[in-house]
Amino acid sequence: MLSTGALRAHLLAARLAGTVATSREESLRSYRLFAARDPRVLIGIDPEWSWSVRDLIGLMADKCGVSGDPRCTTGQDVIDPERTVAALDAFALRLAAVARRGGAVLIGTGHPHRLLGFYAALADALSAAGCTVLTPAHGHRVDITTRFGLRTYNLRYVRGVALVRGADGKGSGGEPGAHTHSPLPVRTALAAAAESGGPLPGLVIGDHGWVCGAGQLGFEAIGLADTDDPALFVGEAEGVVSVAVPLDDAVRSDYYLPLTRYVLNRACLSQ
Repeated sequence: MLSTGALRAHLLAARLAGTVATSREESLRSYRLFAARDPRVLIGIDPEWSWSVRDLIGLMADKCGVSGDPRCTTGQDVIDPERTVAALDAFALRLAAVARRGGAVLIGTGHPHRLLGFYAALADALSAAGCTVLTPAHGHRVDITTRFGLRTYNLRYVRGVALVRGADGKGSGGEPGAHTHSPLPVRTALAAAAESGGPLPGLVIGDHGWVCGAGQLGFEAIGLADTDDPALFVGEAEGVVSVAVPLDDAVRSDYYLPLTRYVLNRACLSQ
């Protein structure tokens, strides 16, 4: 069993928390865009409250541990590992709850090159506990506006985890899927699940638009978020997202393995 102390040490050593790769400049840019309600940063959330940049800095200082000083405009962001551990504990509680009732789950990621292994392990454990891991809209087309213009992707499932791949099959560089913040993939999956008359998820697990898009539609959603992704933390503050875990979401994929073990153990889902 990975102790809380060992997890905290790993978070700092792997730079999942502590001083992270995300710069203050990147985060402040996201906060400005969010305050202007730019859909690229809202990623599926329709905020009920009005959020200024100062409000967002205060929220992210509270939720993540970044500097709460608006005059701090350069350098690297800092995530408080204590906040990460507490959020992982809350994340594990939601996994345990859905496992106890044998509920249906939908798992998806916009960071497949980093987080596929983390989510796939959750899918395996939840399936073994009697949950139905949903795979609606497999192969469906999703048109997403990117900085390069409109791009067509296909929704795919790898080891029970949804992701998108380019429709032309090019440009993947051997990666399992494409990086995206869009809520369109989860909307496509949920619409297909509803239209088929099959079960709807009792819990959606993921990041980016998977969490925000599902939460905005009224589904319980939990996930991981970096300091330049304020939408998940706004969603949590407004009651749309159940749990947002602050951490760097783009480190080496094997650095997330101890988090997997910790979460599954806390949820009593270790195999």
